[in-house]
Amino acid sequence: KMLDMPVSDLAKKLRDEDKTFVWIKRQVDAGIAKQIAEMNLKGIYQRKEYKREYPEGESAVHVVGFTNVEDNGQEGVELTFNKDLAGKSGSRRVIKDRLGRVVEDVGDQIPPVEGRDLQLSIDSKVQFFAYQKLREAVVENKAQAGSVVVLDVLTGEVLALANYPSYSPAKRSNLTGAQLRNRALTDLFEPGSTLKPFTVARALDLGIVRPDQVFNTESYSIGPARIKDSHAASSLAVWEIIQKSSNVGSSKIALMMPPQTLWQFFDDVGFGRAPQTGFPGEASGRLRPYKSWRPIEQATMSYGHGISLSLMQLARAYTIFTNDGKIL
Repeated sequence: KMLDMPVSDLAKKLRDEDKTFVWIKRQVDAGIAKQIAEMNLKGIYQRKEYKREYPEGESAVHVVGFTNVEDNGQEGVELTFNKDLAGKSGSRRVIKDRLGRVVEDVGDQIPPVEGRDLQLSIDSKVQFFAYQKLREAVVENKAQAGSVVVLDVLTGEVLALANYPSYSPAKRSNLTGAQLRNRALTDLFEPGSTLKPFTVARALDLGIVRPDQVFNTESYSIGPARIKDSHAASSLAVWEIIQKSSNVGSSKIALMMPPQTLWQFFDDVGFGRAPQTGFPGEASGRLRPYKSWRPIEQATMSYGHGISLSLMQLARAYTIFTNDGKIL
């Protein structure tokens, strides 16, 4: 009862004749361990173990990850940097007498190497606040899931990365794949209007358009497809195309450039390539080769359809607007 373990499970463990020793229960709370010790049961021994603490809990678990009972990393930073964090055991060869006492050392001793400390760029206050607001937004909008990435726009450091649904790393029974997924890095989506600034920025850079240049933004056709805006206007200046998020305007600007020019820019900001954060399972997204683009695809890609990205890729790409056109 103390161990919350059925008698049948205990009997099964003790029946295993191949073992000279068997774990009854790992990482029992100190109070229960003390009670068992006081019972003086023959053949029952205790070994002191350390238990991982996760002070940030479910808000940072997709970054930190967790370790198993042997302290090996299973997810997140714990998994990616397991080798560095764990260190190496030392060893020595010895001769013992029949009573098990060490008589002498044989050969060289190899000293243990301590695990290295790892400091993240994550700001725990920003992380907690981001997770809290994300959870509220997902619940309020009855969404299936959501993610947040917060970057320092001057250094490119990740200050927060959170996903919902999440889970408590200290209580991991009945975990689902939906809870485990680090969606900000593994899940892809069509970025939509968030891609318009890239299209317009490239055209401005190349001198193809001016900020005050006016475009006819009434709906128009490319083959059988119709390009239109939800808030239609007859004409908009380039800066208004961004401000009012015009599909018509951004697509017309995109079609003023050769497909290779736009593709190269998307490639330069990291679309279609994994962001190399070192996290397990990070996605590359989908950026098709420019030679296969039809005019309608080039038009819709300018406002984020027909291309897929992860949230991390998109957030990172936006650092060109805070860093004079250079990606961080």
